[in-house]
Amino acid sequence: MDLRAFETSDAAPVRQLIHRTIDVCYTGVYPPRAVAFFKEYHSLDRVRERVEAGEVIVVESRGVIIATGSLVADEISGVFVDPQFQRLGVGARVMDRLEDMARDAGLAATQLSVSLPSRGFYERRGYRVLEDRFIDVGEGERLDYWAAEKSLGDGGS
Repeated sequence: MDLRAFETSDAAPVRQLIHRTIDVCYTGVYPPRAVAFFKEYHSLDRVRERVEAGEVIVVESRGVIIATGSLVADEISGVFVDPQFQRLGVGARVMDRLEDMARDAGLAATQLSVSLPSRGFYERRGYRVLEDRFIDVGEGERLDYWAAEKSLGDGGS
């Protein structure tokens, strides 16, 4: 598995990875309108915006992108791991690299939004939930998540 910087040709495969992961991991956890919101939020245009505004990385296995994540200013976002590769340390590798990039940029802390399925992962990494948040996605449905932060001052993950 190779962890590398995003290349222009990665845009569509990254979006496909994200949408596939949302379908598998968020369906049944979030209501249907929230799942649709996540997919729209992580559109091809949004992937490209993250590339323009910050750093995006990918993990590739046998020529297929299996994970991605980004750092824009002090926010880590768009961290997704193909469901077949979850719980194998791939997400930890992505987060280690993003947190190292944040430290290298002189940041004392990183921020991120935590989805329902990912809360345990981020808390084990030392992220502290700051507040509950939600987005009204219409028709009585909502997308619940948390704002979280991690101090990078300890030098560890």
